[in-house]
Amino acid sequence: MARPGSGLLVPVNGLGYPPQNLARVVVWEWLNEHGRWRPYSAAVCHHIENVLKGDARGSVVLGQVDGQLSPYVIDLQSMHQFRQDTGTMRPVQRNFYEPSSAPGKGVVWEWENDNGSWTPYDMEICVTIQNAYEKQHPWLDLTSLGFCYLIDFNSMSQTNRQSQRKRRLRRRMDLAYPLIMGSIPKSQSWPVGASSGQPCSCQQCILVNSTRAASNAILASQRRKVYGGTAGNPGGPGTLSVVRQSNTFAGTSLWSPTSASSGPNNNNISAGGGHAKAEQVQLPLSSANFPCSPVMPSLSSAHGHHALTINGQNNLNRPGTQRISMGTARGAIPPGVPALPVKNLTGSGPVHPALAGMTGILMCAAGLPVCLTRAPKPILHPPPINKSDMKPVPGINGMRRKTKKKHLRRGKNPEDVVRRYTEKIKVAPDEDCTICMERLVMSSGYEGVLQHKGIKPELVGKLGKCGHMYHLLCLVAMYNNGNKDGSLQCPTCKTIYGEKTGTQPPGKMEYHVIPHCLPGYPDSKTIRIVYDIPAGIQTNEHPNPGKKFSARGFPRHCYLPDNEKGRKVLKLLIMAWDRRLIFTIGTSSTTGESDTVVWNEIHHKTEFGSNLTGHGYPDPNYLDNVMTELSAQGVGEDNLKD
Repeated sequence: MARPGSGLLVPVNGLGYPPQNLARVVVWEWLNEHGRWRPYSAAVCHHIENVLKGDARGSVVLGQVDGQLSPYVIDLQSMHQFRQDTGTMRPVQRNFYEPSSAPGKGVVWEWENDNGSWTPYDMEICVTIQNAYEKQHPWLDLTSLGFCYLIDFNSMSQTNRQSQRKRRLRRRMDLAYPLIMGSIPKSQSWPVGASSGQPCSCQQCILVNSTRAASNAILASQRRKVYGGTAGNPGGPGTLSVVRQSNTFAGTSLWSPTSASSGPNNNNISAGGGHAKAEQVQLPLSSANFPCSPVMPSLSSAHGHHALTINGQNNLNRPGTQRISMGTARGAIPPGVPALPVKNLTGSGPVHPALAGMTGILMCAAGLPVCLTRAPKPILHPPPINKSDMKPVPGINGMRRKTKKKHLRRGKNPEDVVRRYTEKIKVAPDEDCTICMERLVMSSGYEGVLQHKGIKPELVGKLGKCGHMYHLLCLVAMYNNGNKDGSLQCPTCKTIYGEKTGTQPPGKMEYHVIPHCLPGYPDSKTIRIVYDIPAGIQTNEHPNPGKKFSARGFPRHCYLPDNEKGRKVLKLLIMAWDRRLIFTIGTSSTTGESDTVVWNEIHHKTEFGSNLTGHGYPDPNYLDNVMTELSAQGVGEDNLKD
């Protein structure tokens, strides 16, 4: 039974659509990189519906109603959102909810993120929270929806059941989502003919129009094959009776099996109900006739035949029907048909979705068999684990380390630090100082800019371990420009003198053993490391003192095999944490955001059960590589105590 107000519609006459006289609230949603459908705002949904009424096959420019969405365009024909500056494509869907649900009343539930701003819940979760709130439940467990969170209405907070981290939540009133009455609008056959009016010449419209033109060529090619191959024996045994109807081509499937039944000596696929007129064609029962339908289920049977029903409405009205068939029918790709992997939304695939889609379309139009497959999703976390199953790591005391402001070291006298690691040179060689780029026989380039008692600008010193020579005043300037932690690092060979520390903000590090194994380590359990750093204010050691910094993606979970080498790496990582070298504040290389907590050149494995992003297992060289990176930060095996 469907939960009231969850957006799931009760089937009527074999269809997943309500009666014609029922009012429904429309919510448009887009698919994010985590596989979650995220709702557009009510104002944006009103805008999309207005465009839909005028031209069901047109494009919606989201920037016309929301300036923050100016790069985005929705193509109603392909049901995809395009980002014009990057070319990224994401599926969109048109979902329906009851008028008495949260979107119908304009109620929005939001949680507070690390940056102090508010993020709305997925619409399904929002509806569920609102139902519990209206029934005056004191709390709500979201486990049934796949989230390990507990909502407390008394304190208006959300608690992570695993990490026990609390976040504030709030309920606010906004514009109600659009309400529609009567039957669902009829959809055009896909693809449609050229629209009237002057075509736009922007790159986005050129991409959309070229995709439609290529898809027209596909159907024309298929139509020629269909009618040519069945003219002699239409409707005879061994043929497939198909009602061709409008479906969104999303790179996965054009077919959405919803039910199966037995029938005597016939194999048919029919479009059930609806108001759209269907065109009936006869196809031979052969996988060769479905070059663009990789997930077409097998219809062969020993004694009987099966009837497969496809909803008569296209994905403009209920694209969720495609998602039902993706998992069960993925294995039915005809043998010998090459699979073209499509780049997934996280950007880890080898082919961009737009390029892969166009390539597949053109190959199909040319009569070449091809199927588009989505790259599998990474397995980031292990199965749920009870606290009683988390054990200390053998040979390591405790399960937690903390860094607080009182642990931040004060700077030491620059002159004393430089003198400690160098020896004076009486006769300087005639070569460049690689700090100021002046000759060593000349005065330092910092003469007049930096003055220190006892260090004259013409003095030259040689570092003790590596032997590289610099002006002493240049080394003082370099030290003053760094972390001032009492250590020096040779700018030429990167040799570290003293104990190097970083600028990592305060936070905590937890580590324990969990009863699961990593790919490539079947005989070992797993060490899980959990880093948690809150957002805060930058200090004098950071790029912009006094300015706020964000901390995205925390707590961050990382994994090591629980063997001798893995435990050695953990000890080195704990030492690096104590020296504040794991993270720093800078600009994210993935999002481009500045003033945020980023990794500090010590790679971690954040993918538990796969290696799709390159940050997982199996990776036989990872433990050696990370020890090399730690050694470059001055954290080597020689620092470990027996």
